[in-house]
Amino acid sequence: MSAEKRLKELNIILPESTAPAGSYAKVVILDGIAHLSGQGPRNSDGSPITGQVPSACSLEEAIAAARNVGLYSLSALQTELESLDRVQQIIRTFGMVNSAPGFSEHPKVIDGFSNLMIDIFGEAGRGARSAVGMSSLPFNISVEVEMTVKLFD
Repeated sequence: MSAEKRLKELNIILPESTAPAGSYAKVVILDGIAHLSGQGPRNSDGSPITGQVPSACSLEEAIAAARNVGLYSLSALQTELESLDRVQQIIRTFGMVNSAPGFSEHPKVIDGFSNLMIDIFGEAGRGARSAVGMSSLPFNISVEVEMTVKLFD
């Protein structure tokens, strides 16, 4: 099933892609590979979802924030590619969690992102992955994820 049809089947409406927060491109395509800059989670009003995990943002909230990052990542790709059906394979994701000292469940948090990619792309959504903790992230966001994607020719 195509990714676009899968979005409709799951009743997922992607949010509007946001402008980059600095002097960089959201997506760079080179030799059939799309490199997506780090994306952060946003509330419905556009404000960032913030806080260190788990002291200011619970594990469950962080998992939901990671899924939210996935929605914004798909939106950025869709805006650049015009259709998510151009995605052949998620190659790699690099997930960063704004972690309080001692927190070690980074993989569970980033599963919120990864599981969305698998829901949309099937096994082509299961790429290599790193999930790490950071002492801070830009704008105090709770989660940030970068992604590298192979495109169909």
